[in-house]
Amino acid sequence: MARHGWVPVGRRWRLGALLGGIAAALALLVSLVGGLPGGPPGTSAAPRGTAKPYVGWGFTHTQFSADEGAPAATARVRGLLKADGGTAQDQAIMGWGADNPEPSPGHYDFAALDRRIAFVRASGGTPVITLCCAPDWMKGGKSGANHTDWSRSALETAPAPAHYQDFADLAATVARRYPDVKHFVVWNEFKGFWDEAAGRWDYEGYTDLYNRVYRALKKTGEDVMVGGPYLPMDSVAPTDPDASTQVRGAWGAMDQRVLDAFSYWNAHRTGADFTVVDGASYPNGGDPRPDEFTATQKLTAVSAWVRRQTHDLPLWWAEYYVEPGDGDAGWSEPHRVAVQATGLIALVRGGADSGFYWNPEKRTGTACPGCLWTPTDRADGGRPLPMYDLLSRFAAAFPPGTRHRTVPVDPATASDLRVLASDRTVLVVNTRDHAISTRVDGDRLTLRPYEVKWLDR
Repeated sequence: MARHGWVPVGRRWRLGALLGGIAAALALLVSLVGGLPGGPPGTSAAPRGTAKPYVGWGFTHTQFSADEGAPAATARVRGLLKADGGTAQDQAIMGWGADNPEPSPGHYDFAALDRRIAFVRASGGTPVITLCCAPDWMKGGKSGANHTDWSRSALETAPAPAHYQDFADLAATVARRYPDVKHFVVWNEFKGFWDEAAGRWDYEGYTDLYNRVYRALKKTGEDVMVGGPYLPMDSVAPTDPDASTQVRGAWGAMDQRVLDAFSYWNAHRTGADFTVVDGASYPNGGDPRPDEFTATQKLTAVSAWVRRQTHDLPLWWAEYYVEPGDGDAGWSEPHRVAVQATGLIALVRGGADSGFYWNPEKRTGTACPGCLWTPTDRADGGRPLPMYDLLSRFAAAFPPGTRHRTVPVDPATASDLRVLASDRTVLVVNTRDHAISTRVDGDRLTLRPYEVKWLDR
């Protein structure tokens, strides 16, 4: 789950805590003693209500999150999330804070995943599981917890075709272990499915894996929801040889190879309860076209295209990025929040129902632009940051099924603003680096540079 692939240090995936022979031996012991399928899950919870094919707007747990740290800090985040009504929270089964779930065939280690799912439950959230990545023995590596290869190349390797069914069986084991988890995303960004020789995605291989997982999950419960293909919706310059001639705009053009992969999956999938994609507003290897706010129009265009292809299946964005360098563009926090708010508006305008923000926290002493809360490794940590305020308020104000309204905006400033309204709330974003005086929905406003303002109706 990463716009720029894997990063050896930071929020992208769990590394340091997984290294060392002692940790590996303990993990293997857990798998042999307490992690057998059908054994005591330790964090079981009764299913809650009837599942819907959408979950709203939330975040993905990454390498560091509030399931670990100083008790006061982790409790602070749990309370924060619960007070805001609970938030959809996604967790992968391997990497990004989770250990190898099946180090050897039939031997399981769910301790880390148990801890993450327990945190989601304790914070009142809706748990979502992304079924990625695969144990080493499914992709040509060695069996055993002490042989887990956490390198980028290993983690980005897909299961071998001969092990597609083994991965599907693992997915079913995970679903049975967490009976209250009703939403499952199959794989991540087509990792390992790029066909270098053919210069295209191996969409046949991914679709085979997806269909096996889909069938296996559906056998675990009638109300289990499954979605894919979690394709990175990459765009390119309009002059690129792979540029789409149909899906394009001021933001650039879609990579036709991505559209071909999506179309194949869509035509050959056994079924899907929702569609999942991810991507950035800016093109591969380039800056936003023509600027970071206009570039978010891509999120609208891609969302609308996907909805048309799937005949309006609920659409999720597993990841969405609007800042080149993923937090390294040098923007101020108000600037960052304003572009993120504009991106969320763009997703909704295209018909997206749900989305997950990527970036809960880092460790103390490490810069973390756009993090949701302060690091929880200190007792005074776990305090909300500006991005958390945006995300939590957006999730509450614009849940799935919201009827969006058009409100009057001063024509003199309309091009400077982004506005989203419901019957009860208006979100206004100043996209300029200077103050603006305007009128929105009958209210006279003065907006600071890059200010995000909420109005009650």
